[in-house]
Amino acid sequence: MSRKSTLAGITLACLMTATPVLAQQGAATGSLSQRIGRHDVTKLNTSQSVHAGAGPMRFGALLGAQALSTNLIFVHRGEILPGGGIGQHFHNHCEEMFVILSEGSAEFTINGRTSTMPTPAGVPDTMGNAHGIYNPGSTPIQWLNINVGETKTYDNFDLGDNRVGAAKDAIPQFINFRIDQTLLRPAPATLNPTGAVTFRRLLGPNVFYTPWSYFDHIAIPAGASIAPAASPAMSVAYYVYKGAGSVTVNGETVAIKAGDAVPVDLNQGGTFTQSGAEPLELLAIGVAKDMAAKTAYSQLPPPMPPGGRGAPGRGAPAADRGN
Repeated sequence: MSRKSTLAGITLACLMTATPVLAQQGAATGSLSQRIGRHDVTKLNTSQSVHAGAGPMRFGALLGAQALSTNLIFVHRGEILPGGGIGQHFHNHCEEMFVILSEGSAEFTINGRTSTMPTPAGVPDTMGNAHGIYNPGSTPIQWLNINVGETKTYDNFDLGDNRVGAAKDAIPQFINFRIDQTLLRPAPATLNPTGAVTFRRLLGPNVFYTPWSYFDHIAIPAGASIAPAASPAMSVAYYVYKGAGSVTVNGETVAIKAGDAVPVDLNQGGTFTQSGAEPLELLAIGVAKDMAAKTAYSQLPPPMPPGGRGAPGRGAPAADRGN
């Protein structure tokens, strides 16, 4: 039997339309400060069974469908409590990715194949596939969820499968990546970096079927910055993974810190500057204007300096083997 987003207590659809007061979500319009989503644990909603999952989690929206003019549908942030998870469900017209930000492990599932993966790590669920996640541990795991569609319409088909006790593959049988600072390399010129900024493309355009074009990890050390040029073809939502600093968009400068989500739309330039004691680390979600713009982008040289990608095969991270 199918269930269309029938959740206990709260639905993803509700979060997509929730007010900023309830769900920490950035406003659709207004100043840059108002449009930035800010993770606030006191404003998270609790659900006992997301997509017929195993147990409790707490989460809320950082960015909604109106944050960008492109087909970003949402960015969610929360935590999956011990014994909690998200039941396996399909997406047929949008793509979603669970990223676990905390150190530890989690059980990721794609199309009924489950593996325990060390974290921080992420697994994309591309169109026409099913995914789920489970926390078998004794402590909460920190969860980031990103959804991009063919349009701005979210869809899902629940399977009623919480994946508790599922058989595990020793080697994941799906696309995945680790977030690992040791794999960062000097940033490409397209970021217009100042200082010793480092970068890694975690997923490229060939992974996704929607206008979702990339998912990058960027580290900005003390006193450094990036200032990628405004693009009429590519929007970017930046999640602040670690550290603190400031962002300037269209002449407006706002302080940012870990847990913030910053929308930078088409034809907007964004400058990110580090401050404080630790590097400012960003996870960048690139969403093209349309499929034609994505196709053009995918034909550009990969944005890694020579030697930055690693050779396919033994020793090269899986996500570094594609464009």
